[in-house]
Amino acid sequence: MPVLPPPCRDDVLRDVQRALAEDIGSGDVTADLLPLSAQAQARIVTRQAMVLCGRDWVDACFHALDPQARLDWQAADGDTLAAGALLCRIEGAARALVSAERTALNFLQTLSATATATAAHVDAVRGTRARILDTRKTLPGLRLAQKYAVRTGGGHNHRIGLFDAVLLKENHIATAGSISAAVSRARALHPELLLETEVENFQELREAIAAGVDRIMLDEFELHELAQAVAETAGRVPLEVSGSVTLERVRAIAETGIDYISIGALTKHIRAIDLSMRIDSIIPEAAGGHAETGH
Repeated sequence: MPVLPPPCRDDVLRDVQRALAEDIGSGDVTADLLPLSAQAQARIVTRQAMVLCGRDWVDACFHALDPQARLDWQAADGDTLAAGALLCRIEGAARALVSAERTALNFLQTLSATATATAAHVDAVRGTRARILDTRKTLPGLRLAQKYAVRTGGGHNHRIGLFDAVLLKENHIATAGSISAAVSRARALHPELLLETEVENFQELREAIAAGVDRIMLDEFELHELAQAVAETAGRVPLEVSGSVTLERVRAIAETGIDYISIGALTKHIRAIDLSMRIDSIIPEAAGGHAETGH
């Protein structure tokens, strides 16, 4: 498995602080039932096959409430795991474990879902030249986290936001008057950025090629039209497919010779991975430090 660039620690901490504040508010009134000094041991398992993603967010959740908590991970981000697999053992203050549980699992189930969905699409196009890309259709506030999850699943990131690449879509083109006019204006304003334009037919494709864009997005083209576009472009400009991409037809799309396939469903149509955290043991009155007990 390739080494993944780690998520930015500051981004992870911001995500976790916001999520914990949302959940705990003025205090966990149910965790108050537990003795303040109690220590606990717990484990996280998966009830379904998955690609693991989100360890740093889980670590940050528990450490925010108990800096001395110990997490013993049994797998790394990007590992494929079977149903029933043990993901992590945790030891720490009992109140911290139960208070952080839901937030930690929310991150883990969501990011692992994106990684798992991405891996399925990457596997489906294996052996072709096509690369699987994400989109900006992410959960608000979790874009960088979900884009990390896409990379974890073997996919690639499209632009992060509206600031790091120019993507001309139908409304931009209509406002500018034409693809050529929009490209000319974009080059003048942001010559250093990747410039991509969406096209909806072959006339627009030819205009985009002539305008010298860096990438062309074929929007809602039929399979036979994709193959024709690949042949007509002849490698002069990388081609990306967008719209109506499903796992069932992604292989056929890739086999047309397309360079990129962008899929919003990787981040917006995901179904959370079914995870469980169970407390194995509690020591009600720890004498200080973390008690060592059996599982």
